[in-house]
Amino acid sequence: MKSALLESIRTQLKASLERLAKAAMDAHAAATDPDSKAEGKYDTRSLEASYLAAGQARQVDELAEAVRVFETFTLPDFTMDDPIGMGALVEADIRGEASLLLLVPAAGGMVLHVDGEQITLLTPASRLYQSLLGKRSGDLIDEFGLRVIEVS
Repeated sequence: MKSALLESIRTQLKASLERLAKAAMDAHAAATDPDSKAEGKYDTRSLEASYLAAGQARQVDELAEAVRVFETFTLPDFTMDDPIGMGALVEADIRGEASLLLLVPAAGGMVLHVDGEQITLLTPASRLYQSLLGKRSGDLIDEFGLRVIEVS
């Protein structure tokens, strides 16, 4: 399942990068188009377009970095007795609801649908990720109402 997960992550990141790069180029074109020149002191179309273009350019850079990270990233296998670490797929009971969480270095918040399962990606910036590190099957994390069911 982990190879399918990695392939799904790579595919989604590349598709998102392609869409966002096109949107960023369109926003840049709109910001620099002579027709978007202010027609009065209260006309802020070109300023707004330039802010949008700058924000999208930053997002393109972040996505491109995530694509680079996942080109070489591998997901190690964990046993039920191993402590949770980077690359672990964690099955958890969160307040009575079963969830699958994958600890990865980038693309946090992305949700994958693989083999009929929904998997949420967590990165080190997440408090939940930090709380899971070092835990094992059966451990509780009261702060999140979470019980670790299985680690793979």
